[in-house]
Amino acid sequence: MLTLISDDQFTSLKNEPNTMFLFSAEWCPDCRFIEPFVPSIEEQFQNWTFVYVDRDQFIHICAEYDIFGIPSFLAFKNGDEAGRFVSKNRKSKEEIEAFIKELENN
Repeated sequence: MLTLISDDQFTSLKNEPNTMFLFSAEWCPDCRFIEPFVPSIEEQFQNWTFVYVDRDQFIHICAEYDIFGIPSFLAFKNGDEAGRFVSKNRKSKEEIEAFIKELENN
């Protein structure tokens, strides 16, 4: 998984065909919960570029896209928002997989 390092990189990545931003933070227990199975999700959905976004470092991006709960997922296809799985709730592997599968069917 890539780690977001700049605003310019965010702009560049969101303009690619399939980019999935994972908004997270080191202190977030629900974010730590999903860590063990995120690599298998990346493996399953190889046509997506997964990007870790540190919520604390990029709080202005979170505000711009209404990402106030973490962990959250924001998907872009060629510069357009394709979908969002945004809430403060803990997410299961199955819920994340279902979210991405739905994106692929649209």
